[in-house]
Amino acid sequence: MFDVKDTDLFDLEEEDFDTILAPDIVFKGNIKFTKPFLIRGKVFGSIDATSDLVVDTDSFVSAGIYAGRVLVRGKIEGNITASDIVFVTSSGSVSGDITAKQVVLEPGSRFSGKCTMVD
Repeated sequence: MFDVKDTDLFDLEEEDFDTILAPDIVFKGNIKFTKPFLIRGKVFGSIDATSDLVVDTDSFVSAGIYAGRVLVRGKIEGNITASDIVFVTSSGSVSGDITAKQVVLEPGSRFSGKCTMVD
């Protein structure tokens, strides 16, 4: 079985992110990006990306998400479509449908929705 912990998505350091949404920021609207993006605050709207998205612990996202890879440590309400992987850690929560090549739900994570794995 493929060990997703070996993926470099977990090795990203803060300086690897082109943009970081700070914990005290509440953003409403549409976000588009092509380089790794880290959310530590709150987002309401939509996210459209060709790169990595990390929703950090204690963050909240209410949005439809399209991205390359998504790492969920916080809370997401909305559907997620990833071209590669969606990984929900033990501190993460997703309320919405997930579509990706690979989906990983760590023990302790929360997921409510439909999961579709595609080639």
